[in-house]
Amino acid sequence: MKNNIFKFVFFLLISSTMMANVSLPNIFGDNMVLQRNSEVKIWGWANPKEEIKLISSWNNQEYKTVANNQAKWELTIKTPEAGGPFTISIKGYNEVVLKNILIGEVWLCSGQSNMEMSVSWGIDDGEEEMKNATNPNIRFFTVPKLTAENPQNNLLGNWTESTPETMKYFSAIGYFFAKRLREDLKNVPIGLISSNWGGTPAEIWMSAEVVNNDPILLENAKKLNEQEYGPRQPGRAYNAMIYPIIGFKIAGTLWYQGESNVGSLVYDKTLGALITSWRKEWKDEFPFYYVQIAPFKTGKNNFSNVTVRDSQRKLLKEVSKTGMVVISDISDTIDIHPKNKKSVGIRLGNLALAETYKTNNSLVNGPLFKSIKIDKNKVIVSFDYANGLHFKDKKSNQFEMAGADGIFYPAEASIENNEVVLTSKKVASPAKVRFAWGNTIQSDLFNKANLPASCFTTEF
Repeated sequence: MKNNIFKFVFFLLISSTMMANVSLPNIFGDNMVLQRNSEVKIWGWANPKEEIKLISSWNNQEYKTVANNQAKWELTIKTPEAGGPFTISIKGYNEVVLKNILIGEVWLCSGQSNMEMSVSWGIDDGEEEMKNATNPNIRFFTVPKLTAENPQNNLLGNWTESTPETMKYFSAIGYFFAKRLREDLKNVPIGLISSNWGGTPAEIWMSAEVVNNDPILLENAKKLNEQEYGPRQPGRAYNAMIYPIIGFKIAGTLWYQGESNVGSLVYDKTLGALITSWRKEWKDEFPFYYVQIAPFKTGKNNFSNVTVRDSQRKLLKEVSKTGMVVISDISDTIDIHPKNKKSVGIRLGNLALAETYKTNNSLVNGPLFKSIKIDKNKVIVSFDYANGLHFKDKKSNQFEMAGADGIFYPAEASIENNEVVLTSKKVASPAKVRFAWGNTIQSDLFNKANLPASCFTTEF
């Protein structure tokens, strides 16, 4: 009897100690990067009504709160200009000390396999880049592949410094993006959160409610068939791989996804809904920069891949604070995983440095279709970012024209005053134009920065 009472008392002591322990989600930990010059939210768990004190070493300021009835607490603290390393102490009945914290710029890297792809997969010059990857001012957090039917409060993982060993298995695009940012931002640390899963459609990366409440998205999601290599149900990756980090202050998001939505005619609406929902959850209109998927032979439909690429182009005007890098010139039409990840990361970095940080005055976008003007049998095509417009081989056979009947014929193209002038003997009264309109066509139109133009069609 006494032995049983002793066991019961011991169990109560252990249980109360476990309940009382202040704890935090794994996204908060040693080696992490917090967004500079911001009000950053930090949260965790403790005993209900337990007083929590947080002290940040950069200013020795004390913040206080009390855990609520659901045993959760939350504090908003102010971060300084870039620097570190710092510590954060969180005290309740116990104390947690987070060490080696840097203050800098934090970016979320998400999508599917091309964002996930690392040196370990085999990329151009990967081994050489890996040897030189030691940089304590670049930090990585990798979110493990998990699904959940309901939103989760935590996830596994930890922050690490960039070393040859950690960089080898981290998103190569993310790493090269961070390196490019540091060239211009100098002493500003960069933190990268990698949350991606090869073969996944965009629908699983937003909450199921967003999909279910939109008839267009729901109808499109019903066409997604279960695959061996990844989940397809709306919300499943979002619940386990995005929801637990919502609220962790970020500078912006990098996105490389779309191959698993090839065939969709509404990808712009799908990705637009994802961006809008993430910003709403974060309560932050952060920039969202994405990679246009590469030309690739996809199935039997000659236009399934190019249609998604054109949807990505159209999204730029539909959703604010978005940017897109075109990579048709560095892609491989027979490999869905182009190995030149360095150029992709650098282009994303150039875009962020120009648009977010305003430190880069260079031309960072390829030519983007702006408008057409019809002059009798001629069509004059105007582009944004058209300075120094030229064809790769001095002439182009990638433009097509159609009359009101919608039947397209090859057009003769010439460049005048950074505009493209089109004619076709088979189209007397032109009404529509398209460019590089095919799954595997790599754009032959460039600007002075040698960045390729995006495919487009004027018929939709």
